[in-house]
Formats: sequence, structure tokens, C-alpha cells
Amino acid sequence: MNRLSPAPLAIILLISAFTVNASQELHRDAMSLVKQFGATLKPQLIQAMKLGGPENAIDVCAVKAPQIARELSGKSGWSIRRVSLKNRNAGAVADAWERSVLEEFESQLASGKPAKALERGELIDGEYRFMKAQVTAPLCLKCHGSNLPRPLLEKIKVHYPDDLALGYQAGEIRGAFSLSFKAE
Repeated sequence: MNRLSPAPLAIILLISAFTVNASQELHRDAMSLVKQFGATLKPQLIQAMKLGGPENAIDVCAVKAPQIARELSGKSGWSIRRVSLKNRNAGAVADAWERSVLEEFESQLASGKPAKALERGELIDGEYRFMKAQVTAPLCLKCHGSNLPRPLLEKIKVHYPDDLALGYQAGEIRGAFSLSFKAE
């Protein structure tokens, strides 16, 4: 029988424990950044809606959301963006891993998993990747729903000429926060 001696086995166990602890810490950091992003963007969207309706909120999403992502990325060292299977802007096109995770989220939601629980993080080739689903809330339907007023559609086309992010219903997955961190 080929068995490992105690020393190499101990090293393997230590490396495994370190990897698990590092992943848990990265997961906590990613969740914190998602919460910061949402806590910064949502009040600005609500305020924009109050001041000028959905047409005003489009400006917030087009300008403020990418700015928030850049600022959080710069402060944290993480790459932070939002992605979707039906993207509104060209920067939100999901890569192969993100697309797979979004499809997994869709399947899990359809199977009854609570929307708030839809998240995934994993180490891939020295990089920690994390995604947290964004579920369509009633407020989102003002700009992402069906039968939007023509002036709003025209405003969307100004900022997002190749928009695909229409026709959602409350409770559907609109996209996800996607974060990555080079683990060294």
C-alpha cells in the first residue's frame, strides 16, 4: 500500500486549510464590495427618479454606476463590474465563466432557490472570481420592463444603442455583480 508519511500529509492539510480560509476571506470582501456598490447606487437612482422620473435615472446608470465601479475597484484592488445575459451596455457582456454562472443562477431560481442566495465564488488559476445575482425589483421595471414610453426608449437608445435589457418581469435575474481579485 502506498501511503503518505505524516509530514507531507500535514503540509497538504495546511495548504488546504489555508486555501479554504483565504477563499472565505475573499468571499467576505467581495460581498462587502457588492453591498457598498448597491448602497451607493440605489439612493442615487431613487433620488433621480424622484427628481425626473426614469429618464433622469438613465443618466445615473449610464454615468454614476460605472464611476462607482471604478472608484470601488481603485480603492479595493478588485475588478468590479455588472454583467448580464441581456446587457444594456457593451461593458456588461458576460465572459464564458460569467455566462455559465448566470445560467446556473437562472436554473437555481427556477428550482426555488431564494434570489438573495444566488452567489458564487471560486479560485480559478490564482484569481478569485465572485458573482452575486441582481434580481429585478419593481423599481427596475421602470427602465427594464415592457411597454416603456417612447421618450424613455429614445433616451435609453442615446446612452445604450445596442440595448438588450428590456422586457424583464419582477423577480427575474437581470444580471449580476461580477468581481475578481488576483490572489497572490
